[in-house]
Amino acid sequence: MMLDSLAFISRWISRATLAFAAVGLIAMTGIIGWAVFARYGLGDAPAWAEQAALLLMVWFVLLAAAVGVREQFHLGMSAATDAMPAPLRRLCRVVSLLAMAAFGLAMGVWGGELVARTWAFDIPTLGVPRGAAYLPLPIAGWVTVLFALEHLICEARGRKVEPLWN
Repeated sequence: MMLDSLAFISRWISRATLAFAAVGLIAMTGIIGWAVFARYGLGDAPAWAEQAALLLMVWFVLLAAAVGVREQFHLGMSAATDAMPAPLRRLCRVVSLLAMAAFGLAMGVWGGELVARTWAFDIPTLGVPRGAAYLPLPIAGWVTVLFALEHLICEARGRKVEPLWN
């Protein structure tokens, strides 16, 4: 029952996070398109365009990377583990998931500290707090921890996480 609830919440977060990242990618593409048109067509590029595109890119890349942990579309070298016996392969999966959870925890804790320390300063061309550029670090970190824990719980119960995209 708990695993079903966790899977439901995890799928919902994964879907929402990917949708948010996709909107960011589309917005970034539009901003860059506008900046290029404004620069070469109108002769004057908006000062905010580059910073806005970079801010959006940081957001959608980190969020999509966190979802990659759940959906397992992250990069991985499996040639060595594929040649291992099943118990050793399972151990490697568990160690890998623990490493991802630890990395997510570090991003969550120290990314949150970075956001708190930089929130009082603005990005001049955007007028938004500098911490907004770092906010995806703790968000993606904690989401990574959640998704890695889901995989670890499923691994312990002999189940697999059902990906959104079958």
